[in-house]
Amino acid sequence: MASSDKQNRPKARLAKGFRDVDANEIRGLKRMLRTIEGVYENYGFEPVEQPFIEYTEALGKFLPDQDRPNEGVFSFQDDDEQWLSLRYDLTAPLARYVAENQQFLPTPFRSYRQGWVFRNEKPGPGRYRQFMQFDADTVGSASPAADAEVCMMAADTMEALGIPRGQYVVKVNNRKILDGVMEAIGISGPNESGRRLIVLRAIDKLDRLGILGVEQLLGKGRKDESGDFTHGAGLNPEQIVRVSKYLALTRMRFFDDSLEVLKRADSVGETPPVRYSSGQTSFPSNAMFKRAWLDVVGDTSSGQQGIDELQKMDDLFTAAGYGTGRIYFDASVVRGLEYYTGPVFECELLMEAKDQDGKPMRFGSVGGGGRYDDLVARFTGQSVPATGFSIGVSRLYSALKLLGKTEDRESTAPVVVLVMDKERQGDYQKMVQQLRGNGIRAEMYVGTSGMKAQMKYADKRGSPLVVIQGGDEKAKGDVTLKDLALGSQLASSVESREEYASQRLAQVSVPEAELVSAVKKMLERK
Repeated sequence: MASSDKQNRPKARLAKGFRDVDANEIRGLKRMLRTIEGVYENYGFEPVEQPFIEYTEALGKFLPDQDRPNEGVFSFQDDDEQWLSLRYDLTAPLARYVAENQQFLPTPFRSYRQGWVFRNEKPGPGRYRQFMQFDADTVGSASPAADAEVCMMAADTMEALGIPRGQYVVKVNNRKILDGVMEAIGISGPNESGRRLIVLRAIDKLDRLGILGVEQLLGKGRKDESGDFTHGAGLNPEQIVRVSKYLALTRMRFFDDSLEVLKRADSVGETPPVRYSSGQTSFPSNAMFKRAWLDVVGDTSSGQQGIDELQKMDDLFTAAGYGTGRIYFDASVVRGLEYYTGPVFECELLMEAKDQDGKPMRFGSVGGGGRYDDLVARFTGQSVPATGFSIGVSRLYSALKLLGKTEDRESTAPVVVLVMDKERQGDYQKMVQQLRGNGIRAEMYVGTSGMKAQMKYADKRGSPLVVIQGGDEKAKGDVTLKDLALGSQLASSVESREEYASQRLAQVSVPEAELVSAVKKMLERK
């Protein structure tokens, strides 16, 4: 019988692509989220929350085309045979919420949300199937002012979290400019959607592959270091040159000057664009900038409209003091989701740090977003303009931790009152309540073990100190306080067990009436 029970026991194992989160990270995440929330509230955004589960058809990108919609989302059937899915992001549920409740909501509707999202994708290093996002969106405004505000809020959030200027950048582009480029090279029709997507994906890889690698993907294709071959978009040399000229504009600090440079030509200059690094960049001449834009978007209406929208955003950045070293144009910003219709942006950390193996690393993007004017229309049939920004919470927290920007608060562990006499648990609980009543986190040991095991328990909890009152202390009206960290430090210099036993390391006896004040003093010293 026992053997059969053992065989039927489930194996204690974590599901693939998921992870457990410990107390220190949870507390750190909560502090970080409170900081982000404070910035968003300061901008006038209001909290709202949608459920983890939506009807699969509401997710849009993942409409089922088979008996089971298992591509990208975790799905299951309800008892009425309706397909339900865990939410893939926080934006699609918001679009459903607005479409369902728009008659009760103010216009524009400004909200923020935080929570877990789930993706049924192959996990990898640092890539999980469950992760947290923090979004802010303005729904119901077509004004570029809404897009500009989101970018400024992203910059303010980084600084509120302790990332100084020059160590982050908000990169801005416009999908309409990209549409203009696609139209100018002749791949804007509905029959060219597949090739257009390949081009956009190639542009998005500029940081990783460089211009040569991108040009290979624009042409016949590219073989990587492992020998794997990726088929390209099959553009001709003239088309590739035009896209390359567009990418040459990337990361120009054009928000430091007016975007009027796009609309006039002065003397021809030869200054090449320089990529930013911690706020250091140079700006080409007006004529060179104007000529470059004409080369890539020509007279396409979508391209010009995208330029005009960025002009209006730049006016607001300049007026609000967000130009120098904070917000840049970056031609390589494409954004992976397919529903963006206008300005798109990403927030990138520029500083370098070392990973757990001591190797240098760049953090890259920790958030992004853009304008998505067609998402709510899926439900209503009417265009509802919207724009928003999403922070990858887990990724940002990992970056802040490596940078030393998360607070290490070991003192958040409780003071532990040891139970030396089980018949006097009421006395020990009274001490605990006195400490808690004065704002000190405390607990009474509720196990059944002796003093040695209780001390080990307090040490594992990370407790800063323990409270001890045996029979002798009770008779004297005293309590003993033992500083665990200091005691461990002093014990390291003790050479023998006899010496250790003869010493009462890092502990002090005080009158029971002075328990609270004595504990406070010891904690303050920490």
